[in-house]
Amino acid sequence: FFLLPFCSSSVGLDVSYDGRALKLDGERRIIIAGSIHYPRSTPEMWPSLIKKSKDGGLNAIETYVFWNAHEPLRQQYDFSDNLDLIRFLKTIQNEGLYAILRIGPYVCAEWNFG
Repeated sequence: FFLLPFCSSSVGLDVSYDGRALKLDGERRIIIAGSIHYPRSTPEMWPSLIKKSKDGGLNAIETYVFWNAHEPLRQQYDFSDNLDLIRFLKTIQNEGLYAILRIGPYVCAEWNFG
């Protein structure tokens, strides 16, 4: 998986492991994540879902990248509407949360041909 901090600066975030804990910018952090599968909701729903996740104590949102939805035919890509992964990630960023991407090709999420 990938932990994406989406920092507002161009410098980025230093991610390391000290043998006991994940360290973000030198500070030990516990990542408390919940899943939101962006293709299963509308972009209009994302801010509310993500805010509720944050209000519930999460500091990260985990999602699969449903590549068979993004590339239904070889070299034909779709990132529109509820497949707008960048918009979803920016919505997570706007709430100050981390994003954890689980990149396929296989996804274990009751997703046909996932």
